[in-house]
Formats: sequence, structure tokens, C-alpha cells
Amino acid sequence: MSPAHHPTPDPNGPHSGAQGPISGPVSGRDRGRLEAVPPPRRTAWDAEELMTMTFPPPRWAVPGIVCEGVTLLAGPPKVGKSWLSLNLALDIAAGRPALGSIPVEPGPVLYLALEDTPRRLQSRMRTVLAGRPAPAGLTLSIACDPMPAGGDEQVDVWLTAHPGARLVVIDVFAKVRGNAPAGVAAYDADYAAMGRIKRVADRHGVAVLLVHHVRKAAAEDFLATVSGTNGLAGAADAVLVLERARAQADGVLHVTGRDVDETDYPLAFDPDAGAWRVLDGRAEDYLMRDTRSLVMRYVRDYPGQRPKQIAEALQLDPGTVRQTCRRMVADGQLHATPGGQYSPAGGDTGDGRDSSAAEPLSLPSSRHTDGPDQAKPL
Repeated sequence: MSPAHHPTPDPNGPHSGAQGPISGPVSGRDRGRLEAVPPPRRTAWDAEELMTMTFPPPRWAVPGIVCEGVTLLAGPPKVGKSWLSLNLALDIAAGRPALGSIPVEPGPVLYLALEDTPRRLQSRMRTVLAGRPAPAGLTLSIACDPMPAGGDEQVDVWLTAHPGARLVVIDVFAKVRGNAPAGVAAYDADYAAMGRIKRVADRHGVAVLLVHHVRKAAAEDFLATVSGTNGLAGAADAVLVLERARAQADGVLHVTGRDVDETDYPLAFDPDAGAWRVLDGRAEDYLMRDTRSLVMRYVRDYPGQRPKQIAEALQLDPGTVRQTCRRMVADGQLHATPGGQYSPAGGDTGDGRDSSAAEPLSLPSSRHTDGPDQAKPL
């Protein structure tokens, strides 16, 4: 966060009430007009002066996860990004613990649900609220102009009218980013698109959460899964990537950014309540369980596979799969032949499909870790 957004000594030096920010006398009629214009923003200090300055701590919408500035929330389609962002908006507006356990400071929230209808919004809120009253501090809208066409000004006007705002959610960012100007490189266009809303966020010291998608191709680094060029992640103050295997309730929220510590939060989704909650313990503990589950399901359908084949089909790290298979043999879950082929212990196989016809499963992106048994995709 730039220190220029907090009070600093006047870079223009002292001046009297009759002296405006430009030289020369100012008439009484013009004084009010000139005084309404903010002084030039200070952008440079010497090192000694900077080290003596005091700044307020960053304002958190969700401590440890969403800080003031622009945060990009990315994930595959239908993984639960909109449920997660709606959960956060309702919790912050009502002052309830976010994700079930994280204390937050209450305040006004703007939720731009640009892919929803009023009926769907009402239905989802009814599910999440579960009979509780809707928070008056939450403003919902299903329309906003693209940022280059005045959308940034619309958000700015709302924030000006709600000076205590804690969060703005834009779901989805593609609806407001606008078209790239002709002849502009893709990276520059992505960076500029983020820059418009970032200027609004920085001006008001508020957290803006942009819901976005990930690319289909797998990647070892979760940042590389964010759809678009590196200009999007580079311009954002923080990036969150939500991953969850299909038909599974547990997920992981990968977090990294300028003011947040890089970490992974294990989450669980309750479809009946439409609610995400943080799980106790480390994300690795849940990933480990998930790796064994994926391997077991695969060798049950395709017995006699080697670790390399299993890893390729599941888009997992081969070394992790080898370690997982060995441990599952030691625990009596798998049987291994002298040639290194694995099958479920006790002959528990699926429908007898030909193992040579095994095809890769469609799973979210992979991510390398050093811990044993840890699943790369979620």
C-alpha cells in the first residue's frame, strides 16, 4: 500500500489562508473553488524521512485474506466463487464472523452480481441467511457500466456516499473490464483494466474483490492458472485461487499478495446452507486425504497401473503418487506386483474396464508441494 494515501507533511510548504496552491493572491470568490481541489499527491521522500513516518495499519475486510486494495478471486466455473463472495458480503455487512470463524469489522458492502437476476440473488440470500434478517448495509446491483465507460465513476460515487464501506464485490470482472483498445498489447490492456478499479480502491482505502476465472490448462503455480496475461495478477494487490475437486465438499483457497502472507486455507462447502467455512488444521492434511482418495478411485477403475500412468491420468506429481502408493500398500489399501503395478487390496475393482484404455480425468489445476501424499489439483 502506497504511503501516499495517508496524511503526510505538506509538500508545498506552509502558506496562508489567502494563498492557494498556486502563487499569487486568490479572490474570496475563487478561494473556495480552489480549496476544493486536493493538493498534488506527494510521491517521493528521502529514506531517512520515510523511516520516521507513521502510517495506520492496512484496513482488512477479512483479516488474513482480503485487505484494502484490489483482490482477484479466481477459480474454475461452478466451483463456488459466487457463493464465497456472497458469503463474505453478507458476513461483513452484518458483522458476523467470515467463513464461520474469522472476526470482521462490520460496514457497508456493495455487491455487483452482474451475472445474476434478482430472483436468483433472493434465492441464494435466503439459503445463506437461513431465516436471519438481511443486513441493511448490503447494497446489491445487477448492472454496472464497463470501467472505461464510467463504471469506475459509479463505484466511486457509491463509495463517496458510504465513507465507512468495507468491501466492494464485482462478480464477474469480465463484465466491467471493457474492450482492449486497438493496437494495445494484451499485457498492457490487462494491467490498464485493473488499474482503473485499483485507483478507486486506493482513493477510498477499501477492499475490492474481483471474481474471475482460471484457464483450462493445468499449472504448477496457482498464479499461472489465472485467466489472461500476468498483467491481471501483477496489477492486483492480492490473488485468491479457489480449487475444489468435482463432487467433493472440501476445497483450498490459495492466498498471496502484497499485504497478505502466502498461505493455503482448507475450506468446506455446505450446499444446503450455501456456505463456505474454514476448516481446522493445515490444508496439507486435507490434500493428503484427497490424494489417497483419487488414487484409490482410479486404480479401482483401472487396476494394474504404474505410478507414472496414475500421475498422468490424475495430473498429479509422479513423485507424490509413488510415495502415496507405497504408503497405501503399507497401510493395506493397495496391492503391488513385483513389476510395480498397483491394484486395490483384496481385488476390489470397479467395472472391469480395460486398464490399457485409461484416460486422464478432467481435474482442476495442479500445484507442486514438497509434502508427501499432497494432492496437486483440487
